[in-house]
Amino acid sequence: MRERIRLLVSPKSIEEAKVVVQQKDVDYIDCKNPIEGSLGANFPWIIKKMKSLIPQNSSQLLSATIGDFPNLPGSASLAALGAAVSGADIIKIGLKESTTEDDCVYLMKGVVKAVKAYNENIKIVVAGYADRIRMNSSPDFLLLPNIAAKSGADIVMLDTFIKDGKGLFDFLSVEQLKLFKNKAKKLNLEVALAGYLMKDSLPLIKKIMPDIIGVRSIVCEGYDRNNGIIRGHLIEELKTELYA
Repeated sequence: MRERIRLLVSPKSIEEAKVVVQQKDVDYIDCKNPIEGSLGANFPWIIKKMKSLIPQNSSQLLSATIGDFPNLPGSASLAALGAAVSGADIIKIGLKESTTEDDCVYLMKGVVKAVKAYNENIKIVVAGYADRIRMNSSPDFLLLPNIAAKSGADIVMLDTFIKDGKGLFDFLSVEQLKLFKNKAKKLNLEVALAGYLMKDSLPLIKKIMPDIIGVRSIVCEGYDRNNGIIRGHLIEELKTELYA
């Protein structure tokens, strides 16, 4: 039996979260604020409210983004702890400016220590950017599995930093992403892929078979992550394509 790719959908509001929670086969409700960036953070009370929407007998988990972080380890660890206290089961942080492996590991070790001391069952996601060539600085995509493993994180993720209609596969090939996945798997990490994944991306995703894909634009009206609203029928369409 073919392993199923788990689905993460990113609502920005309580109204959107109510739609996402109702959708069978959505594994993660991912609280974020797209206005603040690729992995923009939402408010603690929004995280807490989204958590309360998930039924106690549900297998769905709440993830929360804490930002596209510069090299500020103390701030990152405090933000991560805030998300943990607010109810997140999974916490995602983007490495925006720390370019050396040592700097990134130091930052992520602080995040992991702060969160795991509070609740060792919360998973930490190290996220980097496929379109790093368009940024001032960010670690190379093949450094990310090392950073995640050395810091004690659980999941390694690739996203896109600039949201302008270019997606993951505009910057990295299927072969490169398979290399990323294989390296992560050797380090016992889960693999997540995101970055303007649209319908034409799904056949390529199936060739890679990551553990998780993260989406927002494809399930929003007009495919507009900032101004569009998540709609249930668009999530249904995505699931039909993804699990066909």
